[in-house]
Amino acid sequence: MKSRVSRLARFGAGLVLSCAIAAPAFAQTAPNADDDAVLPTVTVEGQKKGTAATQATPTTSRITRDNLDAAQVRDISEINRLDPAVNFSAGNNSINVRGLSGPRVLTTIDGVRVPWIEDGARGLSGGVSSFDFDTLSQIDLVKGADSSVFGSGALGGVVAFRTLNPEDLLLNGKTFGGLSRLSFDSKDKSWSVEQALAARLRDTYFFFQGGYRDGQEIENQGDVGGYGALRTEKEPRDYERQNYLAKVRQHFEGGHVLGLTAESYDRDDDVENRTASQAPGSALPNVPGTYVLGTPRLNDSDKRQRVSLNYEYAPEEGDGLISAADAVVYWQKQDLDSDFSGIRRTTPRGDYSRLTEREETTIGANANAVASFLTGAVSHDVGFGGEIFGSQSGQFSSGQDSCPPPPYPPFNSCNFLHTNQADMPDVDGLTVGAYVQDEMGFYGDRLRLTPGVRFDWYRAEPKDTDGLEDNPSFSGLPDESSDSAVSPKFRAEWDATPGITLFGQYTRGFRAPTPTELYLTYGGPGTYLRIGDAELESETSNGFDIGAIVGDDQRGGSLNLFYNRYENFIDVVTLTAAEAGVPPGTYPLGITAYDNRAKVDIWGAEVSGHWQFDASWRLAASIGAYVGKDRETDEHLNTIPAAKGIFDLGYTAGEWGANAIVTLAAARDKVEDDISRTPGYGLLDLSGWWKPSQVEGMKLTAGVYNVFDKKYYDALDIPDSTTLQKDYFTEPGRTFKASVAYQF
Repeated sequence: MKSRVSRLARFGAGLVLSCAIAAPAFAQTAPNADDDAVLPTVTVEGQKKGTAATQATPTTSRITRDNLDAAQVRDISEINRLDPAVNFSAGNNSINVRGLSGPRVLTTIDGVRVPWIEDGARGLSGGVSSFDFDTLSQIDLVKGADSSVFGSGALGGVVAFRTLNPEDLLLNGKTFGGLSRLSFDSKDKSWSVEQALAARLRDTYFFFQGGYRDGQEIENQGDVGGYGALRTEKEPRDYERQNYLAKVRQHFEGGHVLGLTAESYDRDDDVENRTASQAPGSALPNVPGTYVLGTPRLNDSDKRQRVSLNYEYAPEEGDGLISAADAVVYWQKQDLDSDFSGIRRTTPRGDYSRLTEREETTIGANANAVASFLTGAVSHDVGFGGEIFGSQSGQFSSGQDSCPPPPYPPFNSCNFLHTNQADMPDVDGLTVGAYVQDEMGFYGDRLRLTPGVRFDWYRAEPKDTDGLEDNPSFSGLPDESSDSAVSPKFRAEWDATPGITLFGQYTRGFRAPTPTELYLTYGGPGTYLRIGDAELESETSNGFDIGAIVGDDQRGGSLNLFYNRYENFIDVVTLTAAEAGVPPGTYPLGITAYDNRAKVDIWGAEVSGHWQFDASWRLAASIGAYVGKDRETDEHLNTIPAAKGIFDLGYTAGEWGANAIVTLAAARDKVEDDISRTPGYGLLDLSGWWKPSQVEGMKLTAGVYNVFDKKYYDALDIPDSTTLQKDYFTEPGRTFKASVAYQF
């Protein structure tokens, strides 16, 4: 394990540096102490609607920095506290929106796509969580398919993260400012420190933010320790997370901004892999199995680097044709690695290691704009834009063991331990897309009709490598994959009364297959085989939303009913040897492959409401319920979350405030696998904040979560297939979280 002394020393040094930088700032002008949040979000004047990719619609919502701080959301796994429709699935390390996850949910950071990537064979997946929540200024959520604007991947929805800008810290004419934050979370015994600094020299703004977090495994409520598959306590884990974000932004007369951003994220986990110390399926706990007890270890790493040049336009005068515009050119690289090592007791005996590496590099650009004008009595907000990006994907597995050189006799253990090979070719990808839509306002903008359409084209070209030719199931380079799609949309909104808006929407969704789905080849003769399919068709969907929005900021709510039908849904199926095109008996343990399911349906309802019934008291509630089924097999989808409601009672009294949040979830029992069935539960979270008047700009926040120490499961955190006990996937019991933030 990494030295705890060294890690704590680094943490302490960061904290001392943070305090040292912040100390002189007591002389600076601090934010208004009456504001609820330490850090307000800056909205550029004139950018009321934003571009077509960011403007508010009946199926979008915005989570501000205030919302994140009030709920103490400091990690992607806690996003489910904010909206029942949006969750993080630990089962495959992806964001889940309305029951879809992985590559079916588009994630962006500052307008840059962040792809979810996987190796398809060795359990490696992730990438969309490679950022620090303390760098965020807001999150925009688009629920449901909308490829008419966002292109490939927006089948379940879009989660658009925005990072802090220096303007967020330099309010009221300040030329220097910053934000320091220190946090503790008992859930994983983690400490974190964040420091952001901003400065302005005339019209040039500078920003730097650095963060460090040190923690352990997320506690669960399992009570069986020891080694092997019967263990229900989480495996011991130490992790470190570091992130850096730097920006330079130049303001020009007329509302133009040109910015340069550099970002680096690095998380390393060191795990004592106790569940691997015993042969899976053994009924004897604490008995040595495949590996010498205590020797299996995992070192996982998740790295992302980005450099981007962006342009924003928010005109100072509102009478021009272009009312808003933005563009970004970027380079981004992601690396996911998993390094396993141990000492085997069974053949092949001795030292054993496996390093799985998966990387993806993208270079791209996108641009969006809105042109606003009148034709007679009809107003128009014409949004248009496009994107182009190229990608390079690669995967490799390396390792050492005592196996002799191949070939091996049938059912020899070494046949199952594939290594020093690529399980897929390197893949060069190219994607191009363009869209246009027009929000037309009639009768004084009371009736709004928005037709839109987008065209997308992609190509994936496999490349031969030495590692691929070392794969025992390699039979030649597969064909390239290419496809195009036209994704229309039509939305109607009607302000029936000053307080009631009715809406309906049709959207078309589109998703191109991933390199893994197209080109995976994992396994070997005499064992098993898992393969991709270069002839996969792109997934498409037809989505329908109807609903109403009522009331205002003081009292109101919304209702949304939706139905989505997906065609060519990509899933893993079992094949015969004939279907796979291989001689009978070559893979006696089975063949699985990616294939298109004909039709999958997901439908549901979302209800939300809020009531500011006193100057200090506010009540908010949101409920989401979803159903997903394969129409051919009548099977329920494992990716659908349980119906859930979130009820938040908040109180604010000048210098302090408090929240009580009740989460109620229904049982999820209409799924095929027993381990995926979860009972209903109810949780109570209590939190509060205090801004001492003696220290302007300081805010202390603390909370107790799962107050009654309820034992419960989140079905989305349970993998589709596992040899572990169900209690291993229980969620944390009662936990405590606290932070102190100081903005100067």
